[in-house]
Amino acid sequence: MALAESKLQQRKRKAELPKAINTEIVATEGASVKELAEKLGLKASQIIKQLVEEGQFATINQPLELETIKSLAAKFGATVEELTFEEEAVIAIDQDESPEDLEPRAPVVTIMGHVDHGKTSLLDKIRSTNVAAREAGGITQAIGAYHVVQDGKRIVFIDTPGHEAFTKMRAHGAAVTDVVVLVVAADDGVMPQTLEAIDHAKEAKVPIIVAVNKIDLPGADPERAKRELAERGLVSEEWGGETICCNVSAITGEGIENLLEMISLVAELAELRANPNRSAIGVVLEAKLDRGKGPVATVLTQNGTLRVGDTFVVGAVLGRVRALMDDRGSRVREAGPSSAVVVLGLDSLPDPGDQLSVVADTGRARKIVDYREEKARQMSMAQSARISLEQFQEQLAAGRTKELPIILKADFQGSATVLRDTLARLTSEKVKVRVIHSGVGAIKESDILLAITANAVVVGFNVRPERSAAALADRERIDIRLHTVIYELVDELKKSLAGLLEPIRKEERLGRASVLEVFNITNVGTVAGCLVAEGLVEAGASARLLRDNVVVHTGQLASLRRFKDDVKEVRAGQECGMHFERYNDIKRGDEIEVFRTIEIAQDIDEIIPV
Repeated sequence: MALAESKLQQRKRKAELPKAINTEIVATEGASVKELAEKLGLKASQIIKQLVEEGQFATINQPLELETIKSLAAKFGATVEELTFEEEAVIAIDQDESPEDLEPRAPVVTIMGHVDHGKTSLLDKIRSTNVAAREAGGITQAIGAYHVVQDGKRIVFIDTPGHEAFTKMRAHGAAVTDVVVLVVAADDGVMPQTLEAIDHAKEAKVPIIVAVNKIDLPGADPERAKRELAERGLVSEEWGGETICCNVSAITGEGIENLLEMISLVAELAELRANPNRSAIGVVLEAKLDRGKGPVATVLTQNGTLRVGDTFVVGAVLGRVRALMDDRGSRVREAGPSSAVVVLGLDSLPDPGDQLSVVADTGRARKIVDYREEKARQMSMAQSARISLEQFQEQLAAGRTKELPIILKADFQGSATVLRDTLARLTSEKVKVRVIHSGVGAIKESDILLAITANAVVVGFNVRPERSAAALADRERIDIRLHTVIYELVDELKKSLAGLLEPIRKEERLGRASVLEVFNITNVGTVAGCLVAEGLVEAGASARLLRDNVVVHTGQLASLRRFKDDVKEVRAGQECGMHFERYNDIKRGDEIEVFRTIEIAQDIDEIIPV
């Protein structure tokens, strides 16, 4: 009876659950009990009571997982639409934003193309600066953003790296751009990274303007470049297509005015607008650790105005704008829509591509960051544990698996991410690369200590070891590889990986001889009198004894003589005497095949798929 009453009471309690006033709500993962109650139009105590009945003990400020939020809302008769924090912030501001608030904004133009096709040099000519000369190997290794004023109109340029390893960084560039300028060298034509850039631009659904560069060179053929582009779907307007093509020279400046006019024209047709009076929303193009300034990030503001003193959330990083600097290093007080600025005041380094959102409520911002950090920590711990177990099982099963552990330090967060992903791809069934730690900044003692523990190689990209770290590495014989150009680093690591593999043993045939006579010599054994039919015979080489083309013995030649003299080799057409090491069963008519075994280092490109 008591059991029946208990079930009856439970059904009664469920029936008495209050109905939410708001039956359709939007919520983000990490929303607190209090926030959920406010959205549903209920008391926080009602939410807490329901959680307790389900065996969860929560406080009013405790963040909730999205599945828990959906489950609770359903019990109170409401449905939940999932939104990220950034989307929620945009909706909250857009509710108060009217079309009258929107003003024209500057276009964001991304420079893309193959390595060494003159992207940075072209931007140099536009800006009348010399960016390319400061870059290792003349190659852009991080995203740079620059402002240019043309006929009183501002244009923001993003210069992206052209090397194939920077595909992810180019993708970030295409994701935030309004117009893509595809640079193609007139003397080189369409190349692999040109095709990748076209794919990124098409994926971003933005207009493409082609700049055929290097028209001043003797071997330049702009028409060839246009033909190759037409084969890829970019047909020039001159040929009846829709793609604007401009012939330019980054050296002489020819055609640059026309290129800027075309960019302004395309931007006007797009009617780009933004609200400078709202809270800023932007995206991180690059981040690095500066010795004097701490964590800094290059941010492109997409809407609103970012001001000194603003509190913001970017990924799992909290920040307060301490200072803003433009592309020429000058301090500014604020950055409106379509502005690229360096932001100081971050607690730690964000990742390129992270969304930046200004938050008026500092307490809410900190709660969001704490929640994201905890989720990232849980994910990292789960992933580390899973990988460790799998590696342990794989090593037990494979037995001969080779592994190269690496500690990676780079100057920029974006470079570290790209390098980590690139090195992770240098893995096959025979050899594995494991980046056990990656970070930004100089190589420190802690990195060397970790390398000692893990028996790892330390790789530095555009960074150097601190003096104490270098001394410790010398004492402990830790290998530190320092590079400034990414493809040189990858090539060197490929060679290192190839050194971990067992060399391929290959047989090289030397010659063949026929046994004409057999002699038994005291204290020596059986000696075969032979005629070398083809090739040559070398002293000490390996040899097979063939009888009716069947191998009856394989061994080493103990001696090789002509007449009574020991010789190093005997060539085709000459007679000689041969004696096998510890073998005497030789008959007239047998044949001796002489060979040697060579070792060839395995080619890592054949093992690792590109």
